[in-house]
Amino acid sequence: MKWRPATLDDAQALGQMNLRLIQDEKHRNPMGATQLVQRMREFLSGEYEAVIFEDDTEVVGYALYHPQEDFLYLRQFFVERHRRREGNGRAAMRLLMDQVFPAEQRLVVTVLATNPDALSFWRAVGFADYCTSLEILPRTVVEPSAAPNGGPEADVNAPSAPGGSPSAS
Repeated sequence: MKWRPATLDDAQALGQMNLRLIQDEKHRNPMGATQLVQRMREFLSGEYEAVIFEDDTEVVGYALYHPQEDFLYLRQFFVERHRRREGNGRAAMRLLMDQVFPAEQRLVVTVLATNPDALSFWRAVGFADYCTSLEILPRTVVEPSAAPNGGPEADVNAPSAPGGSPSAS
């Protein structure tokens, strides 16, 4: 496997892979392919960098990261579905660690709680648990006159409205 820096010319392919990443990790990001391609262009035109992993026959995956002052944030890491469970994720991470990311830079990745396979992968390649982010989604507030028994309480058992997530995808 080899890597190359991604350019704006890769935004289409990166956006499509990002869509598959969102689907695979069951992220609630509602963006479609066109929006993800545009967002990828914005990322690459801004402070993000990306690399594409390839072998002799095809693109294997990509990594999107944001170098910051005191750490490097690995926002997206993706291996194509049919190329998983072959050691490609580990090989791609070795390339990143050996050839792309500065050794003195702390690396940070976020993992959705609903993605245990990713959590296992990140731990297996050397990442350690540091923090857990929790959230409360927007909820329906019941007006006092409509609350059961006329009480002022919010209906905390109401279904949650879909919303954004601080997760990386």
